[in-house]
Amino acid sequence: MKHSGLWRLGAPAFIFAFLCAELPAAGWESPGRLDSNLVAPGAIVVGFVGGLVRGTNAVHSEVQLATRLRKDYPSGVQVRMFENRQGQQARREILRLLDVNHDGKLSAGEKLDARIAIYGHSWGASETVTLARALGREGIPVLLTIQVDSITKPGENDESIPSNVAQAVNFYQRRGLLHGRPQIRAADASHTQILGNFQFDYKTNTVNCEGYPWYARVFMRPHIEIESDPSVWRQVESLIRSKLRE
Repeated sequence: MKHSGLWRLGAPAFIFAFLCAELPAAGWESPGRLDSNLVAPGAIVVGFVGGLVRGTNAVHSEVQLATRLRKDYPSGVQVRMFENRQGQQARREILRLLDVNHDGKLSAGEKLDARIAIYGHSWGASETVTLARALGREGIPVLLTIQVDSITKPGENDESIPSNVAQAVNFYQRRGLLHGRPQIRAADASHTQILGNFQFDYKTNTVNCEGYPWYARVFMRPHIEIESDPSVWRQVESLIRSKLRE
């Protein structure tokens, strides 16, 4: 089945949100801790969960990643996890963190000092691009955006990566009723590097989804397999950690 706008509106979108709510994900080992002395100052990492998943639900890969980063970098890196409907809250939190002199407004220097990476799965991946675009309107650069099986939220554009983003990458799969965007592109290729659109296929290379509700396994198994796939999230984590060194 080809990806279409049908999943952006109406009942299918509601069903998708319901099916995505509170689903567990498989764990994996961290690729290794980075010496906190090597972390760039002012680093901010923001993650978004998909569907109606709570941002504190520790069984999801997105939340697990945020937990590992907080543990490894107790100082020097600000890690925040949000639900995909909390984009404005995430934006306000970033502005607060960048306001180092606490005068209630961002100077040109405070904006240019921003070291921001944003990632998300499903609707959370769509919100990742939306947040980056909102920051761009305020003149704030973003080092990296990562989309995992991005499902376009109503009223959003998760295909075109705004020019304030230095690098972007897209991981997706194309099977099942819910499948991610197969391609992202730079709004301005002179400012944004697309690291790649990487497809995963779980027809033969299955991922353990034990513990997921039966309806998730029946209706959206590949979509939750990529969320649970350790090989995908190792790459996501490695990319984010590489930006913390810059």
